[in-house]
Amino acid sequence: MNKDNILKLGRAVIETERDALDALIPRINDNFYKACEFLYACQGRVVVLGMGKSGHIGGKIAATLASTGTPAFFVHPAEASHGDLGMITRNDVVLALSNSGNTEEILTILPIIKRLNVPLIAMLGSTNSNLGKNASVVLDVSVEQEACPLNLAPTSSTTASLVMGDALAVALLETRGFTKEDFARSHPAGSLGRQLLLKVADIMHKEDELPVVSPDTLVPKMLVEMSDKLLGMVAVVDKHNKILGVFTDGDLRRTLEANPDINLLTADEVMTPNCITVEPDILAAAAVQIMDDNNINGLLVSDAQGCLLGVLNMLDLLHAKVI
Repeated sequence: MNKDNILKLGRAVIETERDALDALIPRINDNFYKACEFLYACQGRVVVLGMGKSGHIGGKIAATLASTGTPAFFVHPAEASHGDLGMITRNDVVLALSNSGNTEEILTILPIIKRLNVPLIAMLGSTNSNLGKNASVVLDVSVEQEACPLNLAPTSSTTASLVMGDALAVALLETRGFTKEDFARSHPAGSLGRQLLLKVADIMHKEDELPVVSPDTLVPKMLVEMSDKLLGMVAVVDKHNKILGVFTDGDLRRTLEANPDINLLTADEVMTPNCITVEPDILAAAAVQIMDDNNINGLLVSDAQGCLLGVLNMLDLLHAKVI
């Protein structure tokens, strides 16, 4: 292998594909707008078709549309003529990808698509083709040359199709007013989903798991409660369950430094009063920020009247993958 030649070839591929993408910009025109109109007005699903490498790109476009507010799925054209064509309904829009515009498997099912009278958006490398002539709207993704030195392997053409699909998805996303919260609902298992959907109430400790003592509880008994519940803190509440303060591992260290004999001290003498609390319906990600801002590792969760509802610590947020 020749290092200089390898680097030269790698750069040439990127430059060729970059030029192909530059050529797409003027094609964001009336046809692009019409395609967006069809997709925006779709009452069913966007059915994406494509064979070979176009099929791989079509699958990614369908996934991007679906995750950004435009319900979509991919159907393999060869399988469509053997039963999967039943997936297409009169409420759908078909988006077909073909570099040649004469893909046999798509042309085979074209009469059925026409009979359903659904809009057909064709993303083509050859607009003057059989598929182009029968489409409701054509998106031109032709390229001057493939990045492959043989000008054979789909490279620039697949990149152009992928980018055109992204352009459709993002234009629709903006038009629909799609938000981060909407995106999170489509990705509940992802980090963004957890940050935007998971609330304190979903992960806080509550009821029997709560480390709670009254203000007259002696410190030794309070330490037993703290150790039993394993949360590194204990809430001090009055007889109405209203939060008076909190006692943490840090408070224990400070108390021992000031007064080694803690056996006769009570909770109200060693607790931190007026402690920071949060309500259960705030986002868990917001609780992380509150802890960071105040350099603390735990929070008491209260209702609007200041009564104890739960306890949350940094380890809980770590286990929930919020951080």
